[in-house]
Amino acid sequence: MARIAVIGAGTGAMAAAARLAVAGNKVTVYERSASYGGSLGRHEHEGFVFDTGPGLLHLPAVQRDLFVKTGKESLEQSVTLTQVDPASRHLFADGTAVSLPNASRAGVAAALDAALGAGAGERWTGFLERARDAWDRSRRPLLEEPLRADHQVLGRDPYPALKQRRLLRTRQAATVAEIGAWELADARLAALLDGYALSYGLDPRTAPASAALLPYMEQSFGSWYVMGGMRELARAVYERCVARRVEFVFGAEVVRVVEKDGRAAGLELAGGEVAEADRVVLGVRPHAGLVPGGQVWGADDVTVRAGSVPGRFVVLLSLRGGREADAVHRTVVHSADAAAEREAVFGGRVAAHPTVTVLRPDDPATRPDDAHEAVTLSAVVAPQGPVDWTDPAVRQRFADVLVERAGAAVPGLRERILHMEVRTPAETEAETGAEGGAVPPPALAGAQGAYLHPGNLTRLPGLYLAGGWSHPGGGLAHAGMSGTLVAGLVVEGDGFRGSQ
Repeated sequence: MARIAVIGAGTGAMAAAARLAVAGNKVTVYERSASYGGSLGRHEHEGFVFDTGPGLLHLPAVQRDLFVKTGKESLEQSVTLTQVDPASRHLFADGTAVSLPNASRAGVAAALDAALGAGAGERWTGFLERARDAWDRSRRPLLEEPLRADHQVLGRDPYPALKQRRLLRTRQAATVAEIGAWELADARLAALLDGYALSYGLDPRTAPASAALLPYMEQSFGSWYVMGGMRELARAVYERCVARRVEFVFGAEVVRVVEKDGRAAGLELAGGEVAEADRVVLGVRPHAGLVPGGQVWGADDVTVRAGSVPGRFVVLLSLRGGREADAVHRTVVHSADAAAEREAVFGGRVAAHPTVTVLRPDDPATRPDDAHEAVTLSAVVAPQGPVDWTDPAVRQRFADVLVERAGAAVPGLRERILHMEVRTPAETEAETGAEGGAVPPPALAGAQGAYLHPGNLTRLPGLYLAGGWSHPGGGLAHAGMSGTLVAGLVVEGDGFRGSQ
């Protein structure tokens, strides 16, 4: 029985912990905050309940596999999953609106034709077919295997972009923005695609064409909500860990990984206490001082992509008045000036016209009664640092902008507000320790490997990386996959190549 110390209680780290415990190891999780769940937070106010992190699940097979492999009760026996239909409603700058059905390729095409004009559905379907090819080509090495030593092969973009005649020569789209302009050939379809990239904190102007996998996954595998709020998923994973005798130590800030005889041998807490371990799983973003030598990868390995990673600005609204019968769970109000928004978000400024996501779950557990409603507004923003999100005036002005724009999705929104709670990258940084309150994006192939994350197996023997800041990146599904990969590497050894 090996002693394994896990740093952080995010869903990826807990997934690794549960799997390692089932394999017969003694696992202890050290978490700096007072609770588990990482980004899957919850805020409660006078009978209203809000998710403060991800609002939907897009690849439930990852969580289903975790529950199958770690106990008798399935995911569906542990939480109540519901498919969100329509999956999303989109309001474009020109006033056009379209609702996209859940996990129905034909239904999406028909909805796009009806709203945007004949041919729009065919162009989007053709794009998704190419995205499926990219998925088939890259799924295993990108998502289901530890990062290979020859990870440079993932530097090639798997998206089979159409050949275009541009400026007297043949070119192919290399970025999300170029796919929108050259292949989708409609500003609203381009905005739809850009919105998927932006929601993951990716700049459509530079994100490789392989980001097409993101809308492909959502529209192929569906959008799911956990009744009671997405925090319930974190609760279920935590309880599965406890059932497998994983120990949790909350309020335990780890200041460094202990090295002995050239390998990870435990961790040191802020109070000076040292917890010995045979192996250490790092479930938080590596930073100087935490890991011996300040690095966990060598000169030839993947490093964290340069440049600031965006965070999330969230407004939690307690509303008087019930949710109308035809309300949509998720509405995306697209920016009226997408170019300016990208410049602001990725240039360290506050956007004047942000893209706003409005979540209105039809869930009695989120409201005191049917005469009230809990609504969450969110936007991708520059991180804490370039913008001072602790400034009360900056926070209030931007919250007011989100409320104003969200009024297009929620009738009479401003007049219905009973209470408003604002959460910014500053709160994310304080609660999770993530620099600038940044939210890790998923790993992507292409762009010469610039969008990959450090591998789960590090250069320090006995130290492994799990969670959104490691391979295969951020998002609930990707973080869960990282836990699977770490458990495989620990149990089966460094030669583990993923489940077959």
